[in-house]
Amino acid sequence: MSLPVFFIRDAKKFPDFIHTQKRDPKTHLHSDRAKWDFWSYSPESLHMVTMLFGDRGIPATYRNMNGFGNHTFLWVNEAGERSWVKYHFKPKAGVKSLTADVATKLDGENPDSATQDLEESIKKGDYPEWTMYVQIIPFEEGWNYKQNIFDVTRTVSHKDYPLHEVGTMTFNRNPENYFTDVEEAGFSPANLVPGIEASPDKMLQGRLFSYADAQRYRVGANANQLPVNAPKVPVHDHQVDGVMGTNKNTGDINYEPNSFDGIKEEPSAKETGYDVEGRIGNHVTYDDDFYTQPGILYRDIMSEDERERLVSNIAASLGNVDDEDIQKREVTQFYKADPDYGKRVAEAIDLDIDFDTID
Repeated sequence: MSLPVFFIRDAKKFPDFIHTQKRDPKTHLHSDRAKWDFWSYSPESLHMVTMLFGDRGIPATYRNMNGFGNHTFLWVNEAGERSWVKYHFKPKAGVKSLTADVATKLDGENPDSATQDLEESIKKGDYPEWTMYVQIIPFEEGWNYKQNIFDVTRTVSHKDYPLHEVGTMTFNRNPENYFTDVEEAGFSPANLVPGIEASPDKMLQGRLFSYADAQRYRVGANANQLPVNAPKVPVHDHQVDGVMGTNKNTGDINYEPNSFDGIKEEPSAKETGYDVEGRIGNHVTYDDDFYTQPGILYRDIMSEDERERLVSNIAASLGNVDDEDIQKREVTQFYKADPDYGKRVAEAIDLDIDFDTID
């Protein structure tokens, strides 16, 4: 993702969140009311909303946008030592954004501008590059950090855990066939190599099964056999069935363990595992400090010009909502993050709200 956090932290909310971002099933129109209604009842979304409607939400090109793994992952080295990590990709071309009016104009003139820029840059050899960094959090420290490092709606301080440079990611060729190389590509955070494991982040846990399941529905049961998704080394998994299968017949042995082909489970590839606490059926308890980090972002990180654009962008959307209760709930969230934030949005949308009654 181009932003380091997400709107929700409970995977059960994901279908409802997506429904608010898609077209209304009756009118087939996008609905500002649906978006803000959902966000106003989901205060954990405030951090992401503040980023999305700020400058970071409209990158100038793909070459000028950050990348993040969002979730916390687990690294295990050869000695079995474990550390929590968060992935960061910073563009070597620099982070650049568009203002809302320029983005609107460009979208009308050339809605494919970002794809075109990427294709043309690679074609002429001006390869887009990102420097990859990781934040490394010692295993035991991660459990006892001042905040829950598995809460995807929040960032982990770079002051506490600075970025360590790992290498460079380079886009050095264009697709030869956009359908087979891009449209049929399937991605899932469950596709992990030995040494990289999942954390107990509940959104990540939900995505581990749902993303692969979505690809099987979208591309087909044997999506991983397509060239764009297939491993670059031979696979010996005894799986030979399913719709649209392309793998070769491996003989009459399609099970493991067996006495014949010597293919065995690899013990070194097993996940290390860790102990977690909680009750079955209950979402993990994160703390409910939804306002500190958005407040810091608004007050201490954004410039005055950025704050003005943020408020203007929010007003252009929230101002379209014809339900004052929704507007008041959301403006209350802004106010709790920073009083100036809430007051400026309220003024921008001509909302009459008594801030003295907000706890």
